[in-house]
Amino acid sequence: MSQIRASALTPPERPLLNKFYRSLASPMRASAQGQLWVARAEAIVAALSLTPVPGGHWLTSLLVDPAWRGRGVARQLIAQACIDKLGCIWLFCHPDLEGFYAAQGFERTETLPPVLAERLARYQRSKPLLALARAQSSEEGSSPGNNTSV
Repeated sequence: MSQIRASALTPPERPLLNKFYRSLASPMRASAQGQLWVARAEAIVAALSLTPVPGGHWLTSLLVDPAWRGRGVARQLIAQACIDKLGCIWLFCHPDLEGFYAAQGFERTETLPPVLAERLARYQRSKPLLALARAQSSEEGSSPGNNTSV
């Protein structure tokens, strides 16, 4: 496998993320808020967004190029992006993905910041979604830098 690097995108690089999402026919778009993270070989092969919310961060827009799935890229990207993030990391996922996220330490939760609880209720009107959370500790935030090979 080619070496993969995980890093936060700089603001001028944000259009690259939209290009990645479009190349995979995804409706996702780079958030104007939060921190965008990518895994790259020569090009972007995976991406996610972490948006600050009261008590932690909301993980959204995780997408891995199908050619790179099953290689641990998403797991490593999540781990790297969550370094130095204290509080909880929340996400919403389809029930079929619960096992994947459980392996990353996420558990079902009904305790959400109001902004996320409102959003989840709205999203659940049209699709089945679960709320998952993972508490972050200071030990998880002890790795230096924001650019690591995965």
